[in-house]
Amino acid sequence: MERFHTVMLDVWREACRHIDIGEATTNFAQILASHLPLASIIIRRLDPQHNSLKTVAVGGQALPPLAPAITECSPAQMKRLTAWAARTGVVRRGRKQSLAGEMAFVVPDDVENDILAASLVGSAGPLGFVVLVARSDLRFQDKHAELLEALREPLSNALENDRRVHEIASLREAAEADRRSLLHRLGRTDITDRVVGAESGLRHVMERVELVSRSDVPVLILGETGSGKEVIARAIHNHGPRRDGPFIRVNCGAIPPELIDAQLFGHEKGSFTGAEQSRQGWFERADSGTLFLDEIGELPLEAQVRFLRVLQDGFVERVGGNQSIRVDVRIIAATHRDLAAMVRENRFREDLWYRIAVFPILLPPLRDRKGDISELVQHFAQRAANRFGLAPVSPSEADIRLLQNYDWPGNIRELGAVIDRAAILGDGKSLEVAAALGLSSLTKDQRKDLSQPAPAAPPASRAEIVSLDEAMRRHIESALRVTRGRVEGSHGAAKLLKINPHTLRARMRKLGIDWNSFRDA
Repeated sequence: MERFHTVMLDVWREACRHIDIGEATTNFAQILASHLPLASIIIRRLDPQHNSLKTVAVGGQALPPLAPAITECSPAQMKRLTAWAARTGVVRRGRKQSLAGEMAFVVPDDVENDILAASLVGSAGPLGFVVLVARSDLRFQDKHAELLEALREPLSNALENDRRVHEIASLREAAEADRRSLLHRLGRTDITDRVVGAESGLRHVMERVELVSRSDVPVLILGETGSGKEVIARAIHNHGPRRDGPFIRVNCGAIPPELIDAQLFGHEKGSFTGAEQSRQGWFERADSGTLFLDEIGELPLEAQVRFLRVLQDGFVERVGGNQSIRVDVRIIAATHRDLAAMVRENRFREDLWYRIAVFPILLPPLRDRKGDISELVQHFAQRAANRFGLAPVSPSEADIRLLQNYDWPGNIRELGAVIDRAAILGDGKSLEVAAALGLSSLTKDQRKDLSQPAPAAPPASRAEIVSLDEAMRRHIESALRVTRGRVEGSHGAAKLLKINPHTLRARMRKLGIDWNSFRDA
């Protein structure tokens, strides 16, 4: 091989320099032309998936006839051709000799010039073939076959690089197709979560998001069902240092109690019936990222104990395993339940409550941010148009007033469903908001009344106007008198005022209201 040192070095250099095998093969032909009576070099790739042999590059003179672009074969023939390529080195065929067996697939039968062919084999097995076609007036010699044998490795490397590039391109195209399909199903134009109302109704929430996203402390998001807790959790993740890590969402209320340990912490093969292979749990999958535990109040007490241990130690142990696995995960939890009341009732562990509630964020319900409804409706209307293939339609002022006069017990999730329904009923011509809200049975005048702004109260004198804090104090005290100082529970002031108990206590502390003084009132 020492005599081929110079040409091998040149071919290796070209094989490593060019990602595109077409450009590399053109340069291969120029290099080999000074050492071989070469007319053309043909590179062909095996494609077992489609049972074919495909020409991927041609260099040198364009001497017809050359190998066809694609040679198709049966699955059995492909199997034999692949096996033949694995055990065969260089094959030489003289002028006007007929092709037989597997060579008939590699080179067309009507090529009359001298031919040298060799299989190209990569790390995973046969990749394809290289075919050298001699000039019409010359023949290949034994030394030329020896040179091709020496060049099989760099040429195989070039073909394997080409295969990998095509695989990456195919994966990229598949991922882009999946992304477009997902965006179409979601009715979005991009994959990021835009927080509608971040500058208005959610301004204070987003300020807290900005503060806590810089650190790694656990966050507890409190809010009613459908108020957008996952969107806020994703905003915390995307604004923090773990933004490049995974964001894993787990609905604790949707996991059967007997599978919670296996889902959260993973399991080893054979650890229980149906465990046919080892599986990573949610903590391992979220390593270096964020684990969002939605509806954490649904976790059984037994699972809460093991969850607390992971928070304290940073290690998980799979079901059926005996090895501790280190995990680096940020925890964001969310619930619509009153966890403080659940702690008092021994339905939620107090130590876990203190661990996850390091930085609570209270998400207001939609009825407390009516000013955001107009922007939200525009957002959902555009999403519905994208999702259902309809012409985009903007809501009218009457539609907005109608929606603002509704109480929205299902919050933003319900609003999105109503706008989807309104878009479908309007068929791209309008938003049938009244019908989507179930108000189509009302008379036109009744619907008009509902869409009118609320009547203004009669003007008051300056002496009758009290400060907002004083008005709030009086209102809260009235509720406490009715409930005899009880703050929480089904008969408490928080329930009567439709406010979270934690928020009510904070306001009472700010206003200097002592609820104990109302116990015997």
